[in-house]
Amino acid sequence: MQPAEAQQRGGVVTVATIGEPNTLDPMVSAGDLLGMVTQHFYETLYTFDKNWELTPLLAEKLPEVSADGKVYTIPLRQGVTFHNGQPMTAKDVVASLKRWLDLASRGKLVAGNIQAVEAVDDNTVRLTLKEPFAALTALLAFNNSAAVVMPADHMENPIKDVIGTGPYRLKERKADQYIQLVRFDGYKQREGEPNGFGGARKQYLDEIRFVPVPDANTRVEGSLAGQFDYADLLPVEAYDRLKGQSKTEPLMLESFGWTMFIMNNKQGMMTNQNLRKAVQAALNAEDMQVAAFGKPEFYSVDGAMYPKGYVWRTEVGTEAYNQGDADKAAALAKKAGYDGSPIRILTSRQYEFHYKMAQVAAEYLKAAGFKVDLQVVDWATLVQRRAEPALWDIFITHSPFLPEPALIAPLPDTYPGWWASETKNKLLTAFNTEMDQKKRIAIWADIQKLIYDEVPFYKVGDFNALTAKSPRLQGFTASPWPYFWNASIKQ
Repeated sequence: MQPAEAQQRGGVVTVATIGEPNTLDPMVSAGDLLGMVTQHFYETLYTFDKNWELTPLLAEKLPEVSADGKVYTIPLRQGVTFHNGQPMTAKDVVASLKRWLDLASRGKLVAGNIQAVEAVDDNTVRLTLKEPFAALTALLAFNNSAAVVMPADHMENPIKDVIGTGPYRLKERKADQYIQLVRFDGYKQREGEPNGFGGARKQYLDEIRFVPVPDANTRVEGSLAGQFDYADLLPVEAYDRLKGQSKTEPLMLESFGWTMFIMNNKQGMMTNQNLRKAVQAALNAEDMQVAAFGKPEFYSVDGAMYPKGYVWRTEVGTEAYNQGDADKAAALAKKAGYDGSPIRILTSRQYEFHYKMAQVAAEYLKAAGFKVDLQVVDWATLVQRRAEPALWDIFITHSPFLPEPALIAPLPDTYPGWWASETKNKLLTAFNTEMDQKKRIAIWADIQKLIYDEVPFYKVGDFNALTAKSPRLQGFTASPWPYFWNASIKQ
């Protein structure tokens, strides 16, 4: 990274994304693509620093928590303005948090535990809980299904005007062409130096332009030609082509995240637990990852929900991982009363590794006697369809490793997949209300075991991600959700 004083102000950065977000409202939808774009103009009370520790963003400091863990007092930064020139006050934060609790999948995770959200004064907000909730600040910090702050008089659903507090503001969106962000001259950044998603957010760039490029190979060719300053999520086989080039260079994000097959627990054949267990028994995780990533240095065959190095890592329940047992799967399907209907699998070639995994999974399922209807759609369509339980049985997605297990997308009842197990909810309540870290770790092991027992989703494995950036892009820090404040273009 270049020293801040050496970076130049001005210029436009062009970012090739895997597709078009289905909305620009990060409360009503979840997804890495949406979070990557919207974090530039919407901000949360808290965020994460370079060590994935919680740090204040629109809040002045971390919350003051009462001794019983039920009252969170949040002082707000003063002098923050929205893109329409209005000052941000506690009134806006209270309205935004209520909207988040009502609409967001992660907001709904805690909504039933909230007794009151109120403004103490113009610069202070207080949340009162019925029971302690250890993950609350982390939920408020996450940029996915996010508790972003909007003006109190712009709370429509769907939103009519995109108005945030971020370093860049929305200027224009042309569907399937670009999302154009420009510098917000009224932005008040935090004092100090940049620190992960926290700290100062410096505005060197005049403009950030997100361009949807659904075809992964087109993103590669555009990078090689110097058309894109940054290209997201490229096929790992492109790594050697990107090395040693003058107009682009590969970036490898190690232990980026994990892929999963989400089962439809609400409607259709996958509501039968034995059928979900049949799918679990049929799939060979290693073969799916070989097809998706090729070289073993790009993936890990690991059934634990967290990799080595995380305090949450446990191998409890993982004996059910990576079975590839067609006979066992067939027996479980017979026990479930499988009637020969096709399993509808939703996937997208915009994430090429999703598609390759789906192809291999289809063959293993066929070998176990299942019929398969592999539906390949663009990512925006997949996001729309997965919200309708009548339209699918399995969809494929991925997630970075998150610092707090309560943030894992498919855990809430409201996330597509709709895992509403009574046992899960009891364990999650115990996990979220327990303030002792050692006890939370033990409860998490029980939750992981339950995931393998009830099979609401199937973890395929861990992977490294490949992206590419132009050598002229300076001050950029690789991240699961790439951000371009603090970055500049060498003129």
